Amino acid sequence: MAHSVNTTPLLQEVDSSDNENDILENTDVVIRDNKPLFKSAEPKDKYYMAYLIFYLLGMVTLLPWNFFITADDYWLYKFRNISNNDTYSVSKRTPLQTCFTSYISVASAVPNLVFLVLNTALTHRISLHKRVIGSLIVMLGLFIMTLVFVTTNTDKWQDTFFIVTITTIVLLNVCSAVLSGSIFGVVGRFCPIYITATLGGQALGGIFAALAEIASLSIGASSVHSAFVYFLIGNLTILSSIICYVILTKSVFFKFHLYERTIAQNEFENELLRPRIIEHKMILKKIWTHGLSMFMVFAITLSVYPSVTVLVESEGKGQGRIWNDVYFVPTIAYLLFSVGDYLGRILAGRIQKPKKGYILLILSTARFVFIPLLMLCNAQPRSHWAVVFDHDYEYITILFLCALSNGYLANITAICAPRVVESHEKETASSMMTVFMGIGLALGSGISLYMVKLL
Repeated sequence: MAHSVNTTPLLQEVDSSDNENDILENTDVVIRDNKPLFKSAEPKDKYYMAYLIFYLLGMVTLLPWNFFITADDYWLYKFRNISNNDTYSVSKRTPLQTCFTSYISVASAVPNLVFLVLNTALTHRISLHKRVIGSLIVMLGLFIMTLVFVTTNTDKWQDTFFIVTITTIVLLNVCSAVLSGSIFGVVGRFCPIYITATLGGQALGGIFAALAEIASLSIGASSVHSAFVYFLIGNLTILSSIICYVILTKSVFFKFHLYERTIAQNEFENELLRPRIIEHKMILKKIWTHGLSMFMVFAITLSVYPSVTVLVESEGKGQGRIWNDVYFVPTIAYLLFSVGDYLGRILAGRIQKPKKGYILLILSTARFVFIPLLMLCNAQPRSHWAVVFDHDYEYITILFLCALSNGYLANITAICAPRVVESHEKETASSMMTVFMGIGLALGSGISLYMVKLL
């Protein structure tokens, strides 16, 4: 059998116009591979430092929401009727006491959504470090100001204090949006366990806030003292996150994933360093099912949580038992939901199924069933819907399944979305997912105002 042999001398000049076809015919194999010949070894995350710091940063992204929404007793005290010292009577609440939780939801969701969108657009114009450090420093300053107001007598200027507080919440959620979009954008470059850590940190923040409230109730602390502890812890947490993030950015592990550049021979360097265009429309086309799934998860949840769930009373309320009268709402409405949400996110990080976007979308949409189920629980006062699930165990089961599915589907969509895009598109894709989440939060918060009126 005859074999073709390339007899062209290695150093001989060849006229490409005359001999192009001849060269192609005489070459056994032609290789065109844009992948580098060598790739640097991935460094280890020593002592799981990066993992723990992403957990902390995840907590901080929702810290304003968790701390402000949980300090319910403090807001009741600040906006009480000072003429007769009526602080906690539900039947005699002032307009500010009645509506403040709803105002928190709106003041949190709207700026959060706007700046999640802006953060996605500015991802490649403002450096990651400026966005993260800047938002954390401003957030710390606002929490320090809030801490000062805790010890300030605002009885004679409640309306002004209300405006200042709502403005503070808006600014805090602007910072939260920038921080969240930036963190979720960069964590998309890491393996899924770091996405799970960040999302788990968000859920853990809710658990932390709920435990703080329960602890303050158990020791009989006043509303002002409890709030002082809340916001002092918030300040210390933010300060710690700034220090930890700076430490993280100095680590080899973080730099490897953030500035990953493959090592190749000189002839590949120009190709590797060529600018890569980010096309938002193409990325959106790849992840739209995951994004819509994320949107449905949070829109459905925020429609009834915490606006409706916080109104659900124990079947034994008014019988003189401290569990039913004092601990039921903070333990079930806040702590149980946060625990279920946290477990769901952890399970999603371990199982990571299903992965197809359309299946996730179907499952997320199916969660709509939790809206009527929770509306039919013993939420008071009510004038339209009848109470169907009047036993505590029925409400607890429904709420826990709602929380578990919320955490699971939120995490699995966040994990799968970066996998369907190219490597250089991962950060933008993850930032887009936070935008879908923000839209869901905003819409759900708006709907919640009407769900309460429908009870």
